[in-house]
Amino acid sequence: MEQRRLGKSGLVVSEICMGTMTFGSQCAKDESFKILDEAQGAGIDFLDLAEIYPVPPNSDLAGITEEWVGEWVSSRSRDSFIIATKVGGPAHGWFNPPVRGGKAAIDRRHIRQALEGSLRRLKTDYIDLYQVHWPDHGMRALDTLEVLNDFVREGKVRVIGCSNETSYGLMKSLWASEEAGYRRYDTIQNNFSFNNRRFEDELAECCLREEVSLLPYSPLAAGVLSGKYNEGTIPAGSRFDDYLKKAGPRQKAMAQRFVNERSIESTKRFMQVAEKYGYHPVTAAVAWSKQHDFVASTIVGATSLKQMKPILRAAGEVLSKEMLHELDQISEQIPYPMG
Repeated sequence: MEQRRLGKSGLVVSEICMGTMTFGSQCAKDESFKILDEAQGAGIDFLDLAEIYPVPPNSDLAGITEEWVGEWVSSRSRDSFIIATKVGGPAHGWFNPPVRGGKAAIDRRHIRQALEGSLRRLKTDYIDLYQVHWPDHGMRALDTLEVLNDFVREGKVRVIGCSNETSYGLMKSLWASEEAGYRRYDTIQNNFSFNNRRFEDELAECCLREEVSLLPYSPLAAGVLSGKYNEGTIPAGSRFDDYLKKAGPRQKAMAQRFVNERSIESTKRFMQVAEKYGYHPVTAAVAWSKQHDFVASTIVGATSLKQMKPILRAAGEVLSKEMLHELDQISEQIPYPMG
């Protein structure tokens, strides 16, 4: 498994990161542990979590994922893993995280409370990468960055990052950190896949010039690139089946964004190219993601152990120039299939 640096930090991680947001909802504990065992055996040393996991988030389950992963890691060498987690974003934005009485904010009090909770659940005294799950552009950037800088000075956090951030938000935060002499963001975790290439429009240049690493999540476009939605229906038990039946209006809108006529047509053509070059579509999607020069580690997820095999085949895989050219042609013919 190739190792890559996170931004300009001292941390190097496996090129594939094990995401955990299904652990505790779509994935039972014993199966979650089997997935983690498989990931470790394949050379994955990078785990991504969040205080609000599993998804869809709710107050009854929030924190369970960290507890399970903490239990699993506690029987192993803690220093062998790079553990990333996140503080939930502000309550007044696009989503109200089910933590801290529905009044979450990314200020000193709330971030410190969130970190202490994550440390306790993960059974560790430090977090390798601590990220802000989504931003609050209406508040002073320094109100967030100051406490994150304190965590680094205290030894509770090694590296900091942002998530679901815009070009404006990333550059504003980097500028504010440098002006104040604070630790800067070394990573950004955003949605990026063959069906959602918007990161390449502006944020990719920000990352390359500022040496900030992208940790792309949803490289399979939430499972769409596997082909399981190609018939135009939502399979029972899938993520979007849960979103449409159980989640709120935002999750329902998200399902329609990921699964639509254009995204399905893009997926069908992607799968044809993958088959032509001898790849399972899941392997091709993960390999395509991690092949970009602004990507450090691609975050993958699974709800069952059997899903891991095609994901792990992407380790060390390099798609040919000819294949990449054909895939780019699809993106030109069907630009922004997710809208």
